Amino acid sequence: MPRGRRGSRVSALEGGGEEEAAAAAVPSVPWASPLQPEAAAEQVLLRGIFEIGRSSCDVVLSERALRWRPIQPERPAGDSKYDLLCKEEFLELKDIFSVKLKRRYFASGTGTLLGITLFICLKKEQNKLKDSTLDLINLSEDHCDLWFRQFKKILAGFSNRPKSLKILLNPQSHKKEATQVYYEKVEPLLKIAGIETDVTITEYEGHALSLLKECELQGFDGVVCVGGDGSASEVAHALLLRAQRNAGMETPSVLAPVRAQLPLGVIPAGSTNVLAHSLHGTPHVVTATLHIIMGHIQPVDVCTFSSTGKLLRFGFSAMFGFGGRTLALAEKHRWMSPNQRRDFAIIKALAKLKPEDCEISFLPFNSSADLQERRPQESPESDCEDQWQVIQGQFLNVSIMAIPCLCSVAPRGLAPNTRLNNGSMALIIARNTSRPEFIKHLKRYASVKNQFNFPFVETYTVEEVKVYPKNKTSAHSQEEEDRPPEIASENSFPWNVDGDLMEVTSEVHVKLHPRLINLYGESMEEMNDSKVTCNCL
Repeated sequence: MPRGRRGSRVSALEGGGEEEAAAAAVPSVPWASPLQPEAAAEQVLLRGIFEIGRSSCDVVLSERALRWRPIQPERPAGDSKYDLLCKEEFLELKDIFSVKLKRRYFASGTGTLLGITLFICLKKEQNKLKDSTLDLINLSEDHCDLWFRQFKKILAGFSNRPKSLKILLNPQSHKKEATQVYYEKVEPLLKIAGIETDVTITEYEGHALSLLKECELQGFDGVVCVGGDGSASEVAHALLLRAQRNAGMETPSVLAPVRAQLPLGVIPAGSTNVLAHSLHGTPHVVTATLHIIMGHIQPVDVCTFSSTGKLLRFGFSAMFGFGGRTLALAEKHRWMSPNQRRDFAIIKALAKLKPEDCEISFLPFNSSADLQERRPQESPESDCEDQWQVIQGQFLNVSIMAIPCLCSVAPRGLAPNTRLNNGSMALIIARNTSRPEFIKHLKRYASVKNQFNFPFVETYTVEEVKVYPKNKTSAHSQEEEDRPPEIASENSFPWNVDGDLMEVTSEVHVKLHPRLINLYGESMEEMNDSKVTCNCL
């Protein structure tokens, strides 16, 4: 290909035909893409010569992409495949997250410039992201400096990407691996991306909550939690409480809470990692880190849990009955390893399996309402009595989930029919049945079969749920009525809220609030769509 003047379009932009289509099958750089027709309309910013993959290339930097093609390769006689290897390829600029000058350093401390290294976020299979590099080799200081400054200017234009993060690390998560996960896998990527961090290692349960109530967050672009579901839920709860206080609400509203002001990043370092798995489609640490670095923002629905009109907490999912009792048993055996504790609690809860006598009322989801504007000034009067549905009976388990709740033991999710921000919750009820039948239902979560295809299982799509247990109400004294509902007593009922134990003595009102918090990540639908349309694969 003849070399053009600096700033002119690459001649391949004017080409076409069958050979251009064939080039997609044999790219010289595995993750690069062949030329796209719309490239002809882009403004060229820089053009020069770099060595890429041991080939001297004509490289063009445009507004949206970096394009390169080997310069006049010598074609071996009769080798048609060689032509395909020399077709133009490109990388979208939005997939670059850092740029560095590449140097070879000597023992004396001096360094010789080799060129420029681009750090790239790649989309892989199964929703995973991977970091990679592309070296642009050129020994000219002036040439590299010009390109380096242009790349830095382009990266500075991605205003959604964080520049400073508050990190909260729970060293007790799972097998106490969170510290190692952060310093070996997360921090190196954040440093490459040039993100400043302030790390706090939490020392006790509730430390993150008390810290976020008081600490100064004005200089941060986001908050990152390194830990399990309980840690992530605690930080989300703290960010939302802080938003209510900043809005002048000393008593947080359970009807119309204020959105969190900073996005939350979740680095999975727990035993189940339900929130991270539901958010990214995988509990992969590097994937979660790259979503934060790239500034991918996903609004997520949040529930308020209240009792007798008082807010207990914000959360994403809850289980009452078997799920709550299993967690309560596990919490009493914290000295065991996480896996031992979980297995022991499940076996013991199944051995003592018994139903809860409850009244459950719920408000069905109104899909015709606009999620952004639905009931902005919510009040009890907006809930017409004839819209609420009531069911009574004995229930082995009640699940209320605003997110799909994917995890290793439920690859389809505990609530596969809901999404991160569709404005609804899944209400899943398992009525009283025999122990073997209930165990069959639990085992279905680990398979591809429909876990709800049992006569004793009912599912509903709802906006609000009220759960009123009846088993112990007759034993409640006036003293217990005056006690704060979240304080445990002999007559309290255990709830599993995002992996945290919440013990309540009376009814619980669960209400969904659409898109109340932003999390760093992309929905699985968006990531799956990108496999078809993304030009960097």
